[in-house]
Amino acid sequence: MKAVRWPLLARRTHKWLALLVGIQVLLWTATGFYMVVVHIDTIHGDHLVKAPAARRFDVVGLYPPSLVAAAVPGAAEVRLDRRLGRAIWRVQSPAGVSAYDAVSGRPLHDLGEGEIRAAARRLFSGDGEIVAATLLKNTVREMGSRKPPYWQVEFAGWNRPTLYLAPTTGELVAKRHLLWRVFDFAWMLHIMDYQTRSDVNNPLLRVATWSAFAMAASGAWLLVWAFPKRKKKVRR
Repeated sequence: MKAVRWPLLARRTHKWLALLVGIQVLLWTATGFYMVVVHIDTIHGDHLVKAPAARRFDVVGLYPPSLVAAAVPGAAEVRLDRRLGRAIWRVQSPAGVSAYDAVSGRPLHDLGEGEIRAAARRLFSGDGEIVAATLLKNTVREMGSRKPPYWQVEFAGWNRPTLYLAPTTGELVAKRHLLWRVFDFAWMLHIMDYQTRSDVNNPLLRVATWSAFAMAASGAWLLVWAFPKRKKKVRR
């Protein structure tokens, strides 16, 4: 029976594991570097919108919110809000979000393209012009689990700044730009979830992680064997 040649076994194990997971280890390093270097506030796009100004509501003479809630089946929340500077009652229900004039109690129609452009222009902190405003009724990947419809307003600029606004209230739903999109792609490569880009405990990632650990362990094993062994001195 042949004796096991441990250094050869460690070398072969390390070589094949490096071939299998070496590229992924490099991707982990590169994507991790990007996610550390670019500040998370920049990724979130906080610089794309103006800080909201604190404004008081004059509650005298407002339409009773209880009557608004009664008019919407399954109303879960009624909140006083603003839409293009106008006070509204924002109602959340299983059917979605609806808006009512806060003074008259009349239901309000969804905002049109011109109104959405005006709302986006108020929110945007940059100088770029609006190049497109599109009402999306199908889900787009960069909006994740947020359900449509929503307005996509794109501005001119090297980083392709884009604001997503709710058609009923005109409120900001999401901010996207080039650095966010690069981050999203890097995150996909980092967690190895190529579909939803959200599962940080998927089987592929677990296999790659344990393989990388085995590669590091076999490399450490080789390092130990690389040191020459001391010969014992023979006493006379």
